[in-house]
Amino acid sequence: MVEKVYAAAARIELSERKIPFEREKTLPVRYHGHLLCHHSIDLFVAEKLVVEIKSVEQLHAVHVAQTVCYIRLAGVRAGLLVNFNVPILREGIRRLVL
Repeated sequence: MVEKVYAAAARIELSERKIPFEREKTLPVRYHGHLLCHHSIDLFVAEKLVVEIKSVEQLHAVHVAQTVCYIRLAGVRAGLLVNFNVPILREGIRRLVL
């Protein structure tokens, strides 16, 4: 639940800076041409960057894998995995590039 609050704050920051973004962008997951399901990414910035927002004690491999999956589904090369549950925000940002 707290992640939604951080996502809302991030949207405000992006809007105030006039940076284009989509919130909770839905991406289809396909297998052999069949639609399996949809995944939603927290923020899709300027059609180039996936941003996945977390508020956890520690980022784990599953969080990285989830973000990498979203990057691939979005067809972009980069993403940010942001954990807001840290004393200094820059310590909670993980940049992922494929």
